[in-house]
Amino acid sequence: MISFDFNTYNDTNIATLKNKKEELISKLYNDKMSGFINNIIDDNEVNRIIDISNKIKENSDILIVIGIGGSFMGSFAISEMFKNHFKKKDTELIYLGTNLSTNYLLEVIDYIKDKDVTLNVISKSGTTLEVSLVYKIIKTELEKKYSNEELKSRIIITTDKENGKLREEAINNSYTSFEIPSDIGGRYSLITAAHLLPLAVANINIKDLIAGYKKGIDLIDKAYIYASNRIELFKKKKYIENFSVYQDNLYYYTEWIKQLFGESEGKNNLGIFPVSTVNTRDLHSLGQFIQEGNNIIFETVIKVEKDNDLKINNTSLNELNNIVINSVCRAHKKGNTPSVIISLDKLTIENIGMLSMFFMLSAVFSSYLFGVNPYNQPGVEEYKKEVKLHIDSNL
Repeated sequence: MISFDFNTYNDTNIATLKNKKEELISKLYNDKMSGFINNIIDDNEVNRIIDISNKIKENSDILIVIGIGGSFMGSFAISEMFKNHFKKKDTELIYLGTNLSTNYLLEVIDYIKDKDVTLNVISKSGTTLEVSLVYKIIKTELEKKYSNEELKSRIIITTDKENGKLREEAINNSYTSFEIPSDIGGRYSLITAAHLLPLAVANINIKDLIAGYKKGIDLIDKAYIYASNRIELFKKKKYIENFSVYQDNLYYYTEWIKQLFGESEGKNNLGIFPVSTVNTRDLHSLGQFIQEGNNIIFETVIKVEKDNDLKINNTSLNELNNIVINSVCRAHKKGNTPSVIISLDKLTIENIGMLSMFFMLSAVFSSYLFGVNPYNQPGVEEYKKEVKLHIDSNL
């Protein structure tokens, strides 16, 4: 269950935006890129993902996931959220392709030499530079270990259904493959094989995640209220949104949220810049700026009502943590930093599915209200063109 407290938003007036709600809900459902809500994965594909994940867990010490941006952040964030940091999993997940740094990649190559490995490369276009380069490097290492026949089950390609270099490679080599539907953009692809396969290998119950995700559609009105408040706060020169969490294991989830909003609405010199804090740690550093610095910030706080019980002086540590959350929100309001509190009754995979749908809906509504396309990323394409111009001659 998820609840929302907008009380510290300083009585933001969203009356002027209410008359747009039905229009924008209709636009959402009729958008050609609305597959994340209209084209949710079917049961047969989910069962296929689970079957292949079980095979990976049976024959591999490591699953290497190569992707960047929307192709990896969702599964990485959720696997980090629910993993036991001090208990080794049967099959370890290693994420690569997020940069071109040499040292870590060399360490990975050395680490996998005496281990059985499956490789999942994820790119809808099949041409993303970082993914392509790292894939070539890791594939070369696997070719030293396995025959061409065995590589057919150890290399898994997740890409566009019909087009691109990776689809061509999957067909030519008979590699196991999955598709990212053409009507689902990368940052909206959480409930596709791009994320569900790695999560299944990480022992996440992906059926619960999908069930929660579907329930999240019922939060569409709340998503519109949230998006409308964000626009009104922007008009009041609140240009930065701080996504604040009070559990370390939620940190990478805020990274997923930051990409979702930053890449969706940051166009035409508009949009709200997303940042994040992990408290109470950051209350002792960035908290000073939030309380008394430039008044350009508002906050979205993700709160977990009930957690595993640990007591100090017969008082639940989680209850103390929630007292801190409420107190900080009141203090920040005094400093003219309003916040919305989004409360999960428990940190469960189903609740995270619901919350993820809520944020996706909110990002689309916010983009519509800003007057920008929530699904494209022309700024990203601009840097890619510039890089390609100068790097092709070196490859």
